[in-house]
Amino acid sequence: MNSTGHSKNALIFILITICIDSIGLGIIIPSFPRLIAETAHVSLSKSSDYFGWVMGTYALMQFVFSPLIGNLSDRFGRRPVLLTSVLGMGLDYIFMYVAPDLFWLVLGRAVSGIFGASFTSAAAYIADISTPEKRASNFGMIGAAFGVGFVIGPAIGGLLADFGTRAPFLAAAILSLSNFVYGLVVLKESLPENDRRKFEWKRANPFGAIGQLKRFNKLKYLFVVTFLVLFANMAVHSVWNYYTMEKFGWTERYVGISLAVIGVCFGIVQAGLSGLLVKKLGEKGAATLGIFILILTTVGIGLIPNGWMMYALILPYAFSGIVDPAIRSIVSNQTENNEQGELQGIFTSLMSLAEIIGPPSMMLIYSASKFYGNKSPISFGGPFFVAAFVAVLALILVRWTLKHYKSEKLDA
Repeated sequence: MNSTGHSKNALIFILITICIDSIGLGIIIPSFPRLIAETAHVSLSKSSDYFGWVMGTYALMQFVFSPLIGNLSDRFGRRPVLLTSVLGMGLDYIFMYVAPDLFWLVLGRAVSGIFGASFTSAAAYIADISTPEKRASNFGMIGAAFGVGFVIGPAIGGLLADFGTRAPFLAAAILSLSNFVYGLVVLKESLPENDRRKFEWKRANPFGAIGQLKRFNKLKYLFVVTFLVLFANMAVHSVWNYYTMEKFGWTERYVGISLAVIGVCFGIVQAGLSGLLVKKLGEKGAATLGIFILILTTVGIGLIPNGWMMYALILPYAFSGIVDPAIRSIVSNQTENNEQGELQGIFTSLMSLAEIIGPPSMMLIYSASKFYGNKSPISFGGPFFVAAFVAVLALILVRWTLKHYKSEKLDA
């Protein structure tokens, strides 16, 4: 199924699905602090107390349900699981459109986390239709689609804000439901009946999924690297709004612009450059380079005194996005076809675990780093220095793992 016409259409559908999921996240990011303040009836400053909780709720649901969805796709096929997730996401956006207060908004985000776990079966579908040589590139396309969504999402949120804070959710619902109809037409099943396996609860629960890491021998340490890198990135994902608003005086408009630039840069790197870098440097070299760049750029973000300098670091920071497709490709190429759903479920669970722990941790560190005052060169920068330290640990571990693991399928 690697070179057929419907495989190309399916790839387009998968990328659209990932993009729309990302749009749903990005739509509310620029105005998220103010949105929380309005629905919780608190000040903008006080809204930071709720931020990690709301973000963590979404991530918690993804963590719990990602292994379940991945294993369901291994048992029943990718198509029904993907389409159900896309339909559910569209209906949930409608629910959040009419949510009357913060409680119902949080509940809506929880349901979004459940259906947002479609990333698991989407990644497994990519593994199904890709040759080993193309997997790193195609996994990079997933990251690019996510990045494009992060460009479009804040832009849509800003444009539609004139029509009310809920208007972006209605737009996201229309996009999701339209994508569901498109998927009904073009999406074919990628996992043959004879490659499916029996559903087992021990693999479908999140802790059982994490427990399956031991099955991957020394490669299990690459999952630890993935978690460390994801956690380090939470410094940017969690505190960007508050950091730029409080340190540089940015408005929601400028926050949205900066997020759009980040999305564009990540899209360029992951769609156009990740495959080239993996081909030139090898999967191991690309992963190492990406983590090294992450270390340098997070330190830089934490130290810079002027807001315009953030833009000078965004493009280099985007090159850290090559880590995920490189590591996914290494592990995916060592995994059987009927285990790809479980494998991607582990990756998604790690991502969700980082998003559960990361936001509240980074927000606590951020609050503590204000102690030094606005005139200090390290004011507000605590989360980024912690991120750099965590990335150093990831760099040491990835080099040790790939040095000691020998396989004819891996580059030298």
